[in-house]
Amino acid sequence: MFFKKMDALQQIRKPIEAEMDKYKQVFDSYLVHSNPILQEVLATIASRRGKMMRPMLTLLAAKLIAGEVNEHSIYTAATFEFFHTASLVHDDVVDESGERRGQKSVNNAYGNQVAVLVGDFILANALRCAAKTGSSALIETVSVAAQNLACGELLQFNNVKNQAVDEAVYFDIIRNKTAALFSACAEAGAMSVSSDEMAQKTLHDFGEYVGICFQIRDDIFDYHHDSAIGKPTANDMKEGKLTLPVIHALLATDNQEMFALAQKVKNLEASQDEIDVLVDFTKENGGIEYAVQVMNDYAQKAKDLLASFPASDVKQALFTYVDYVVGRSI
Repeated sequence: MFFKKMDALQQIRKPIEAEMDKYKQVFDSYLVHSNPILQEVLATIASRRGKMMRPMLTLLAAKLIAGEVNEHSIYTAATFEFFHTASLVHDDVVDESGERRGQKSVNNAYGNQVAVLVGDFILANALRCAAKTGSSALIETVSVAAQNLACGELLQFNNVKNQAVDEAVYFDIIRNKTAALFSACAEAGAMSVSSDEMAQKTLHDFGEYVGICFQIRDDIFDYHHDSAIGKPTANDMKEGKLTLPVIHALLATDNQEMFALAQKVKNLEASQDEIDVLVDFTKENGGIEYAVQVMNDYAQKAKDLLASFPASDVKQALFTYVDYVVGRSI
């Protein structure tokens, strides 16, 4: 059953309400500039504030470890949200995406040149916030996350051309492309309040498992019906990407006809009707159920990592965070 978005997010946010307000003040203070076109684009980005999953994770991790959040934690949360925001702007250029959160993407509205430069500016904001903490360890964590993200994107790009259908490669991609940022947020949150390397490692692993869940849930959405068109969106397949549900269905059945169709998808040669056939094949052969089970297994692994921490409203909020990621409807 899908979560009611606002109820769950309110529960997650409650233990860090004041800290999130401070975070937003810091974040917004960096979205002001005298350059007219830059200010226009930054204002547009600011108006599209998302659910703030990553800064919430950073602040919850800090408060779980130390019972409080300090100024370094606030700037750490801003660091990763700016990094995430910059990556979205750049991704839309790479993917030639026309929309972001139901509105025109920056590249669609202003052109690729402006989008790249604005993404660079936002990335510089991430570095400025990281510098405010005075932590070389944080800068190292951000840098590694950036490298992982780039490697994940390149691995995914290369995998589209690869004729093999491999579940291990899929997980390599999502660990780098999505989970690495969640793990960095959680680890750096702990890092901002404690030098305990064991605690930092625990939160790193927690974030990684949550990030894997997040991406699997996104991939499952691609098989859901879009109310506007009455059928699965299958956007991943349209881009030549095979995700966990179809990978499992193919490997479980060894259906050579469907393998051939999957290769047409990867070669960007499949028609919409052929994509629809592969989607139906996936759903009829347990692909969705398998992906849900794998996602739930990672969710439980994430929760198990919190077992050693005493009961608290922050710990409960992190449990709710996991449940929200796997149960969200968007």
